[in-house]
Amino acid sequence: MKTTKLVRGDSGLHPVESYSLVDLAADEIRRQIFEGELVSGERLGEEWLTSKLEISRPPLREALRILESEGLVERRPRRGSFVTTFTPKDAHDILVIRTGLERMAFESGIPVADRSRLVQAHAALAEMDACARADDRAALIRAGYAFHWTLVQISDNSRLQAIYASVQQQIKMCMALNLIARERYFEDLTEHVARHRQLLEAVESGDLRRALAELADHGAGSFERYLRDDSE
Repeated sequence: MKTTKLVRGDSGLHPVESYSLVDLAADEIRRQIFEGELVSGERLGEEWLTSKLEISRPPLREALRILESEGLVERRPRRGSFVTTFTPKDAHDILVIRTGLERMAFESGIPVADRSRLVQAHAALAEMDACARADDRAALIRAGYAFHWTLVQISDNSRLQAIYASVQQQIKMCMALNLIARERYFEDLTEHVARHRQLLEAVESGDLRRALAELADHGAGSFERYLRDDSE
């Protein structure tokens, strides 16, 4: 877990966050999953991970429990822990749910009353652009989720936001798979960011019909072709 400690600087003592071995291990495994270094269904051998992450088994096991609670890791009796199996169909289904929640947010939040939400969306978009230029896919996925989260928040619906946040890590996992599919068929990372910019421009315009049209083909559309080609 994160803890806060006081560190002395030029202006005296100030609090900073420090991260435990459990957090650091969970972050690194999560990054490897999002980057595709650890693939769907892969076994997470404790001996290999403790050596790779340079930690002991207790913090590793706690990190795996965190990732299991997020839906990224699954434990199989007498076999150990595995990266959760996400088929293209699983990813498509979750992306459809995500798009449905975002559509509800758009329908109740456009035109946007709280313009500060759009400032936050632009900040997330700028971070996405920086990540794309650095070729950092894991960070790009995190920034992409932050972007979509700000758009969900244009609706003053706390329950809708809570539902969206409850599947945050699964959405990120599906975003990672979606990014792979889009890079394979449609776009490079720069074009990926540009598509998000178009969505934000549509939201800013206050034109609900335009924003919904952009959203309809934004997330799950690439998986329609992915599933079709995969079946062939």
